[in-house]
Amino acid sequence: MKKIILMIFMFFVAVYFLLINYFPNVEINKYDSVEAVHERKGIENGWIPKNLPLSAYDIAETHDTKSNTVVGKFSYAQKDEKSFLAGLKESNEVYEAEGFLFKVDKEKNMVDFRNKI
Repeated sequence: MKKIILMIFMFFVAVYFLLINYFPNVEINKYDSVEAVHERKGIENGWIPKNLPLSAYDIAETHDTKSNTVVGKFSYAQKDEKSFLAGLKESNEVYEAEGFLFKVDKEKNMVDFRNKI
């Protein structure tokens, strides 16, 4: 009887560890504006780049706390494009600043970003 109880216990311990390691700890956040990002501490937590244009909207990010990866996107007003790009370093159509990489679509005024790991 003790062996059966021990085997059942070991089974549940194994399942527990498999489930913890199999499912990533992913969180998805969406923000309407830069003010919402500041309220929810998206920049402070490292999920949103510090150089976000003031006109940014439709901001979304997904981060995985296990792998420390962040991917996201935002749209911006045309008036902020020049100042935003001025703060970035360009290399083969990919921009870089403060630990983030950016792919800028100038026609749609949209930016995809990810952290540089």
